[in-house]
Amino acid sequence: MPLPARAHGYLETRRLATAGPIAVDRAWKRARRTQALGEVVRTLRSMAGPLERCMYCVDSHGSDIEHFWPKASYAERAFEWANLLLCCTECGRLKGDRFPLLPGGQAALVDPSAEDPWDHLDFDPDTGNLTARYDAASAAPSARGAATVKLLQLDRREAMTEGCRRTYRRLADRVRQALAASEVIDAEQLASDLLRLDDHGLLGWCFGPIGSTLEPFLELRRRDPEAARLLRDSIAGAEKAPA
Repeated sequence: MPLPARAHGYLETRRLATAGPIAVDRAWKRARRTQALGEVVRTLRSMAGPLERCMYCVDSHGSDIEHFWPKASYAERAFEWANLLLCCTECGRLKGDRFPLLPGGQAALVDPSAEDPWDHLDFDPDTGNLTARYDAASAAPSARGAATVKLLQLDRREAMTEGCRRTYRRLADRVRQALAASEVIDAEQLASDLLRLDDHGLLGWCFGPIGSTLEPFLELRRRDPEAARLLRDSIAGAEKAPA
């Protein structure tokens, strides 16, 4: 989602004027009190949806700006719009200034604002846990998924996993209701209902290559492939669009 021009211009000015970890910390604290950074927060909250969920765990309320590449080590990125996320207190505490890198210098963590987390993460409907997705190319779990799960403890946070389980049950129940109600699926209405019920960002998994092989999403694909395709496209479009 684009940042308003005035706020974007402010970030660019600060980025060019700031260098060094000590200077950037002071500069960020001053900037955080400005109207421009207030606009940044409002834009991030809009991107996070009506519940303003944390962009990492999609469970707790996003309370503040988080630097994906930590400003303590990457001062040159402190005022980059693409480096700013909305983060909850728990994820912010767990991540802190830790930022593992893969060989070659690529970020080991999944950037939820720049890529589809489900390319690297998997979901267990029975436990509610998030795990690293199996990578067929390397015959091993995704390295970036594993790093993200480990650092943010996505497989050990009981309140989050229980919330994910409840959300999944609501989504599955709504699809079952649609299948039981009629032979003809109203894809537009069903998509609207599912998006409203998806408190934990699980629809990308449900209609992805793994979730769509499980019931009731598999039955939906079998009975009405076109409705399933329209649902998948509608959900993908809504998740990319501004809230």
